[in-house]
This record gives sequence, C-alpha cells and structure tokens, in this order.
Amino acid sequence: MAIEHRLLTARTRRLAPGDPLHDRALVDLLPDTDVLSWVRGGDGIVGLGRAARFDISGSDRFGAAREHWRRLCQGVRVDDPVRLPGSGPIAFASMAFDDDPGDSVLVVPEVVLGRRAGTTWLTTIGTAEDVPSGGSAALRDLRDAAASRAAPVRSPGRVDYAAGQLSAAGYRTAVAEAVHRIRAASGLGKIVLAHDLLASTEQPIDARFLLGNLAAKYPACWTFVVEGLVGATPELLLERTDREVRSRVLAGSAWPHDGRGPDELARELLHSDKNRDEHEHAVRSVAASLGPFCDRLRSPAEPEVIRLHNMLHLATDITGRLDGSAAGRADLLDVLAAVHPTAAVGGTPTEQAVREIRELEGMDRGRYAGPVGWLDADGNGQFGIALRCAQLGTDGADARLFAGCGVVADSDPDSEAAEAAAKLRAVQEALESGR
Repeated sequence: MAIEHRLLTARTRRLAPGDPLHDRALVDLLPDTDVLSWVRGGDGIVGLGRAARFDISGSDRFGAAREHWRRLCQGVRVDDPVRLPGSGPIAFASMAFDDDPGDSVLVVPEVVLGRRAGTTWLTTIGTAEDVPSGGSAALRDLRDAAASRAAPVRSPGRVDYAAGQLSAAGYRTAVAEAVHRIRAASGLGKIVLAHDLLASTEQPIDARFLLGNLAAKYPACWTFVVEGLVGATPELLLERTDREVRSRVLAGSAWPHDGRGPDELARELLHSDKNRDEHEHAVRSVAASLGPFCDRLRSPAEPEVIRLHNMLHLATDITGRLDGSAAGRADLLDVLAAVHPTAAVGGTPTEQAVREIRELEGMDRGRYAGPVGWLDADGNGQFGIALRCAQLGTDGADARLFAGCGVVADSDPDSEAAEAAAKLRAVQEALESGR
C-alpha cells in the first residue's frame, strides 16, 4: 500500500531568464536517479525524488488514487504565486491497463521543474521543516545537473532482443483468431492486440538516455517516465484546464514501406475504409465517455493526419467544457476512469473487447496502454496513453517493449505484425542511438 500521509509544504517560485534551470531543456536537467517526466516540445514538467508514493491495484485503482491525492492535498500548505496548471503540489501517475492485477502508482516528487508558454517555475514539496531551507538532496541533484556536475548520460551499449510473453509469431496467430471472432460475433467491431519484446543491454539503462533520444525524434509526442515506464506517446487521453477538457484520439496508422512517400501514405490513410472505420470507433468511444460530464462537446467531422518520425496516424481532437453539475465537478481521476480504456487501446464494445484481449494475448500488459501523466491540486492535469514505451527491469540492464494495433474484420495478420514492428522501432532506435 502507500506510505502514511504526512503534512507537507509546497513552495513554488518563478525562475528568471539567466537562471540555469530556466535556460536549459527540461530533459537535459535531470540527474541519474528517481526521475519523472512529462514533456512535449520544450514545455512540460519534470520531477525528482519522492515526497510521497502510493501503490494501488485492482478495479478501483482510479478511485483509490483520487482518495490518496485528496487526503494528501488537504494536508498541504501551499505557497504558489505562479498559479499556473502544474504549479503548486502535483503528482505523477501511471495506471494499469487492466483491472487485474491493476498495479498502478501515484508519485509526489520532492522537486518539480515546470515550463509553460515561456514561464518556468520550481516547486519544492516536503515537510514544513525541509522546504524553506531548500536543502533537499533532490534539489541539490537538480542544481548539480544544471551546472553539469551530475553523472553523464550513459549509453546502454549493445542491445540484444528476445521474444517476450507473446512472440511476433504468436501475435500473428492472435490477430488471425481475433479476425475470426470479430467476423463471427454480432456486435464485436474491434479488438486492440499488443505483444511485447524483451531487450537486454550491455550496460544498465539510463532513463535519461531514452528520454533524450525520444524527445529529439518525437517532439510532437509527450515524452514520459514514471517509475521505470519510459516512452513517447502521440495520444493525449485527457487534458483538463479549469472546466475545459481535451482529448486527442489516434487510431488508424501507416508507416513508410514499399517506397511510398509520406504524402502518398497520408492520402492512402485518409481514404482507407479499414483505417477510417477503426478511427471512428475510437472517436465515438471517447465522445460517449466524456459526454455525461460535459455541457459542450465538439469534434471535427473529418480526421487529420499527423506525421511522426516513423509513423502516420489519423487524429481527431475532441474538446469540451465540464458542466456545473456534480458530474461536471468530478475529479480528473473520475473522468479518466470513465474514459479508459478507449476503443483505440481496447476495442469495441469495450468490455467485450477487453475480455477478448485477456484471452488472446495471454499476458499482463502492466501499465502499457494505461493512462500516464500528472495532476495538480486544482484538478488540472494531462494524461496520455502509455504507448511507444518500455518498462525498465529491476536489474537495470533489461527492458520490456510493447506495441499494438487495432484489429477489425478485414485486418491482415501479416500487415498488423508489420505495423507493430514499425511501432516497436521507436523505442528500439532510442535504445540503440547515440546522443
């Protein structure tokens, strides 16, 4: 379970230009231990140390996380003149995909460095005695990193790969069986299947090495690390700023192959019945889940194509405003619980598709494809879906990589396996690249 709740103080200060913490990229300011990150295009939040940590499991993991966070915030003394989303006390969270075992984590860092629209701030979180002195080890580590005194970022060296719990061959078989079940079952429209790949490295994996490489190649993605889960996700599950909410839905993909250029691939993607159908399933599922909380909900009639380093995706941004009723005042984690899993990572209808996933994959996804992000004491936050990611092993020199695809009635097992392989390359390249 969790450590006991303590009375904490959260002190936030705006940083001025010229301060080393203001002028450096966030992912370049991290020391080599206990790092947390949620960064996109230079803006975002990084954290160090552990002021509190809550380990949560089971089907009520979102509700348990909400209660832990509420209780902690009730006991925090806040000194925050910055008053931006993400200033003051915050927590990073990484939630399991499935209810069983549902192992999830909520972490309150000791030190937070945030940046939004040109404003950079520093928050220290700890006991009332520790914070005013600014003398925590985590803060000293951050200052050392800014002054280039931290341990240098380490390459993992040679990387070897082996089949995970579900091999590529097993994945093809699972996709073929999923297609058969979709065609045979009335109402079953989509099953999102994933498989894993194990990486072993010559040297212990430095999370900063992965973060830096992912951030450089995928600046349009949200680059994250929470308790050893490291990745770069293009899919924003839920963002809340006051009463405004937003979700970026991705489903339907293409990748460079057979000499096709990005413009040709984008046209094919927009006119692909299979990919458009898959995308529409995902958009409808998010809109249906957000609808009860909102008095206004909007999404474009047509998706757009977003282009990443190794993939193209159909994307739709859904925006809404939470209403003033009890539903509209729901906690961010309550809304997350209603939205997760979307059809983009589960299927349609969701409950039936998730049952099929358990049977066909035969593995615990852990926190892969679950919500990952941050929330603050005012109810603001950003959560993505943990995609293009790896779970670092406890011995430091191994990792479990994940990738998946949406399977519909006319899916081809070889094509889906090739798409999953293309998605795995994001983390493989980050492991193998120099910096």
